[in-house]
Amino acid sequence: MPEHPLHRFFTSQRPRPTFEWERYQQRDVLIIDHPRCQAVFSRQGGQLLHFQPAGEKPWLWCAEQWPQVGAIRGGVPVCWPWYGRHPSEDLWPAHGWARLLDWKLIDSREDEEGVSLTWRLDLCDWQVDLHARLGASMELSLCTEHQDSEPCQLSHALLAYWRISDVSKIALSGLEDIDGYDRLNRQACREDGALTLKGGCQKVYPGTPRVQLQDPAWQRELCIDTGDSDDTVVWHPGNRPLMGVSGRECQGFVCVEVASGSDEGLSLAPGERAHLRLQAHRLS
Repeated sequence: MPEHPLHRFFTSQRPRPTFEWERYQQRDVLIIDHPRCQAVFSRQGGQLLHFQPAGEKPWLWCAEQWPQVGAIRGGVPVCWPWYGRHPSEDLWPAHGWARLLDWKLIDSREDEEGVSLTWRLDLCDWQVDLHARLGASMELSLCTEHQDSEPCQLSHALLAYWRISDVSKIALSGLEDIDGYDRLNRQACREDGALTLKGGCQKVYPGTPRVQLQDPAWQRELCIDTGDSDDTVVWHPGNRPLMGVSGRECQGFVCVEVASGSDEGLSLAPGERAHLRLQAHRLS
């Protein structure tokens, strides 16, 4: 497994402050170096690109090369205010505007246990905040406030790329006995045991499962908690090429996503808020 492409920020011998901005691949990135963890955020998308608790391998995958313009593949993209294709505008970008726009960092703090950050994006009649708590574990929460005088429709997701030893060697448990839907084969699905990936996968599991990502080659098991979201989505491209990503790189991630409103959308009344949460901690 090659070294994580963002590890380069943490190899210098010079003392680094806990929070420091740098320029990388034509983006502003915030480097976080704390005794409990290391992390990298992109201002574009308010996107967590790298997270690594002290003494562990990185938890998140990120592509080595980023496009000159457009979304960065990897980490935890914020898909908002729609997830997937827009329901009526075919030419609008997949997964919404949020991952293409610059967010404002409105708060960053540290304590003995880790760091806390809040990113904000104001767009039209919405205000969306992304709160992050990073230390020995990882927690991201997304809060959208609808500020218009008329109701609106919304769907959103936190699309996490988890870094693994090899996609053919991992298993996902916690999805058993859930009536899911296989979007690739367009049919219902139900796991009798732990889910293993032998090819492309795009499966949706309703409800609020806790998924255990088992990676025996790295002797690691992560618990991924998708909170009270509508759906947990497991995705991998299989042999299908991804633009700008080598086949070797694709073997090193699996996506376990948290999403709400992706079917018919969430209806928000004026002043109403919508929430989405993704947590992860190590079990072994």
